[in-house]
Amino acid sequence: MLKMLTKPLLAGALALAALPAWAQSVTWDLANEYPPNSVHAQSADTFIETLKAVSGGDIVVTAHHGAALGYKSLDQYDAVGDGALDLASSFATPWSGINPVFVLSSIPFLVTTPAEERTLYEIAKPYYEAVLERDNQVLLFATPWPPSGLWGNKPLDSMEALAGVKLRTYDANGTITFGNTPATPVQLSWADTVPQLSTGAIDAVLTSADGGSASQLWEQQSHFTEVNYAMPLQFVHMNRDAYEALSDEQKAWVAEAAKAAEDFGWNLLADRVSQNYAEMKSHGMTVVTDVDPAYIAALTEAAKPALEEWKAKMGPDADAILSAFDAKRAQ
Repeated sequence: MLKMLTKPLLAGALALAALPAWAQSVTWDLANEYPPNSVHAQSADTFIETLKAVSGGDIVVTAHHGAALGYKSLDQYDAVGDGALDLASSFATPWSGINPVFVLSSIPFLVTTPAEERTLYEIAKPYYEAVLERDNQVLLFATPWPPSGLWGNKPLDSMEALAGVKLRTYDANGTITFGNTPATPVQLSWADTVPQLSTGAIDAVLTSADGGSASQLWEQQSHFTEVNYAMPLQFVHMNRDAYEALSDEQKAWVAEAAKAAEDFGWNLLADRVSQNYAEMKSHGMTVVTDVDPAYIAALTEAAKPALEEWKAKMGPDADAILSAFDAKRAQ
């Protein structure tokens, strides 16, 4: 009787094993350094939910937000390329040591609006894709952070106010820029920022209103100063071997979900900043806007060496990208 009962089960298992790989369900894990309520966690979740829907549940992705798998954005580059991770949502600027093109979106004051940021992204996208392809990865989509500002325990709205402030920056551009001010820049990943703030190793944080709100920085900071420093990109990238194992139909599902998530992330910018400001104020924070234009001009001047350093590292491709950007912006 036992043999009779197990024969159908055995036959089903053998039939499933005989199916081509693309006909079986696919399960992936996605790593993300930022908290679940951050804008990029929500964009990743949109990708995951859309992919599950369009694939009829054949492709299921599990998100691990808040560095739950122990990876920072810098670590995720090699982890995805090597196949230790299937996918990741990564802050791109820590990859500047891999290729300088990845720091483009965080060059201070290069863009002034989300529309300009998207134009720059579309121009640079083939360069991003080429580097990732070389390292066994596929760029699925990218979305911007809202504009970076200054979190602190006082208004950081003048060069004088920056004097002696140990300020967290997120890349070499920030270190160069604020190294040319009275502040003391300290480059840290996001996963290290809150612990360093808690111990007093830093006094203030360069990040967006969204990034700080997601980690409830109002528990340690009283002011946010709007300077519209940069709108750096977050990439969702996946292992090329895992991608190439998909059927054409499955690749089309991934592309459809990626487009939906990318559009979601870019469209969020329209209202996200005002929502962040309202939340911050509800927690007792002071949001400083309309700072002296002379201060922004001074910060822009302090940032010029960062642009020149990037151009030197990129070589002729820098002129190609920036010339195309200037032409589009002039239209």
